Amino acid sequence: VQLQASGGGSVQAGGSLRLSCAASERTFSTLIMGWFRQAPGKEREFVGYIRWSGGVTYYADFVKGRFIISRDNAKNTVYLQMNSLKPEDTAVYYCVATPKGPDESLLQRGYDYWGQGTQVTVSS
Repeated sequence: VQLQASGGGSVQAGGSLRLSCAASERTFSTLIMGWFRQAPGKEREFVGYIRWSGGVTYYADFVKGRFIISRDNAKNTVYLQMNSLKPEDTAVYYCVATPKGPDESLLQRGYDYWGQGTQVTVSS
């Protein structure tokens, strides 16, 4: 499975961006799709995920109420709608996918497939 992320860019604080992640196929390999991010000088961290079946989502505390993950079944695409952006949201955002269940879905090792990353920069 190949993941192609897009939609990054620069925005002022309080603004919005939408990231997209297109999967080359939708099989058991994309049971769960999600996003991680890595800010300069910091470790990569979990942002959120969505399950293809049922559309259940889960978010890190620091994005709850601001970010929304959704999916388009027909396009094999997952979206990360980011609202009320803050300078601390500046990071490279990575799209991820896994055929595994949710047990390790908050951890990097829980994901087998990673996209190339897209830069998001939020200025104050």
